[in-house]
Amino acid sequence: MRRSRALPPPRVVIEGVSPEVDGGRFPVKRVAGEAVRVEASIFTEGHDRISAVLRHRRGEGEDWTEVAMQERPNDRFEAVFRVGPPGGHEYTLEAWVDRFGSWAGGLAKKVQAGVDVSSELIEGSELVAAASRRADEAGAHSDSTWLAARAQELGDDAKEAPARALLALGPELLAAMARHPDRGESAALGRVLRVQVESERARTGAWYEFFPRSCAPKPGAHGTFRDCEARLEYVAGMGFDVVYLPPIHPIGRSHRKGRNNATTAGEGDPGSPWAIGSDEGGHKAVDPRLGSLADFDRLVARARALGIEIALDLAFQCSPDHPYVEKHPEWFRRRPDGSIQYAENPPKKYQDIYPLDFEGPRWRELWDELASVVFFWIEHGITIFRVDNPHTKPFAFWEWMIREVRARHPEVVFLSEAFTRPSIMKYLAKAGFSQSYTYFTWRNTSQEIATYFQELGHPPVSEYMRGNLFTNTPDILPEFLQTGRRSAYQIRATLAATLSSSWGVYGPVFELCVSESLPGKEEYLDSEKYEIRSWNLDDPWSLQGYLRRLNQIRSENPALTEGGGAEFYPADNREIVAYGRRSADGEDTVVVVVNLDPYHPHSGWITLPLGELGIDPERPFQVHDLLGGARFLWHGPRNFVSLDPESAPAHVFRLRRRVRTEHDFDYFL
Repeated sequence: MRRSRALPPPRVVIEGVSPEVDGGRFPVKRVAGEAVRVEASIFTEGHDRISAVLRHRRGEGEDWTEVAMQERPNDRFEAVFRVGPPGGHEYTLEAWVDRFGSWAGGLAKKVQAGVDVSSELIEGSELVAAASRRADEAGAHSDSTWLAARAQELGDDAKEAPARALLALGPELLAAMARHPDRGESAALGRVLRVQVESERARTGAWYEFFPRSCAPKPGAHGTFRDCEARLEYVAGMGFDVVYLPPIHPIGRSHRKGRNNATTAGEGDPGSPWAIGSDEGGHKAVDPRLGSLADFDRLVARARALGIEIALDLAFQCSPDHPYVEKHPEWFRRRPDGSIQYAENPPKKYQDIYPLDFEGPRWRELWDELASVVFFWIEHGITIFRVDNPHTKPFAFWEWMIREVRARHPEVVFLSEAFTRPSIMKYLAKAGFSQSYTYFTWRNTSQEIATYFQELGHPPVSEYMRGNLFTNTPDILPEFLQTGRRSAYQIRATLAATLSSSWGVYGPVFELCVSESLPGKEEYLDSEKYEIRSWNLDDPWSLQGYLRRLNQIRSENPALTEGGGAEFYPADNREIVAYGRRSADGEDTVVVVVNLDPYHPHSGWITLPLGELGIDPERPFQVHDLLGGARFLWHGPRNFVSLDPESAPAHVFRLRRRVRTEHDFDYFL
């Protein structure tokens, strides 16, 4: 708002706003219908009272909606609004000295002290008369008339001062004055903050990754999209709702990698799906060995019928045979000898992959083409993209591309696959990625887990970064899982499924507990990245039932899919980690206790903050283990747990409060 030169500078200070990411440079994130609680420190000199409003709207050009902010201790004000459907939302703050409220507060003190308030009532009459004029200008004529009458009564010295003071302090007048405040000297925050509103899948999901070419019913045969349809039913049966497919495009032949990343491919070796492009097409084509685009469309439709969404890998890189190499040589960086530089991550070399030059002389054409790749697959029903190595491309490119996509398709979800430095992971999240891979894969001790997820699950990081916890990936077989012990896989699955609202597994190698690694490395031996594998999904060793139960627990408990970050509880055994999550409405509470040692039983005492959980510490309460089915009656905040990894490496407890009714019997909530 423009300020008249006749008015002095505003007296009110607004600072310490939350949520706010980098001073408003980036938006905070929510999903459709979710609440945004805004807080700020708002104050002025002296003892005048302050009024403040939170202003929000769906997007630029829309009308503002105002919500009165409530004052809290230590000059903090807060208000809440809910966002609408996916897209942009904005908010800002405005505050002013509440002259009538300040006057009324002083009047009340003087009346209580028995001081003559005749002069104060004349002052109050003028304040109310001014509000009457503001109401009239705003078209609130009934309020204007009513306030004008009250102003006359307050200034009528023919009436007793105590009666007029009683009128001045009455709730009806206070409410009417609050509707028409004097905001002529208000202070504005000075910036508009943004909310990126996304679809529910941006917050919550259970992901399952598999290679389409390994889906053929006949061992060694190349799978097709038609074969994948049967695999979809298997995945849906375990309760996963996102199927992530590695690149499905034609694979180059030049410098094709062989088994275990051998530099020379053998006869029949299919190559790495990430070496994208051949004379059969590039990023807008499918490998003909998988089928046709029509077959892919059918797969997407079948997935949706099963309640599954297909996520595609978005790998912006090319094989030497990609059509881009011949048609757009300017999109690639060259060595001094004129050859194109292949990808490297020393000591690894990827001779079968050419990186794109995002800063070359024709960068604009390249960026436009890559955005068109995303739009192409959106037209084929894809709204979720797992982005390969985004940290090796310019941040500015991702900000631009994600903004362009969301302007037309705000429902699209982008998952950042970036195992890199913390600052880069966080910046990619700020730049627009809906979800991020995390360091969960290498957080194994109770202290490591608690420290890391306290950071991820709470502001400021939780306002812009959502972790998707993958237990393993085609690139990473964590050392913890290389033992091959079933209990190790159960431990990591339980942690991933309960520490975050989104989690994933690279299967079926995960449910079959595949653990053979390259010597001294966290990489799979005979990796599916370089060869076709065949899996016995009916193996009795499979964790299929365990994964199904975890996803069922998640679907039945909003605390694990809609709630905030985990709160960690003291345990007197460092091999045991205990934490809880609560739903947004506080009605659903889940407490998870995990034995982190896959070899040995462990027991100990855990301490719960019963008051914070809404449980009377003086009364017993029931905990129901949703994994094993057992029920325990606990007393007080400190209780004993014992976990044997061979039989039950974890408890996932639902808490139930014991309530005594007026009829003098107990029941559980």
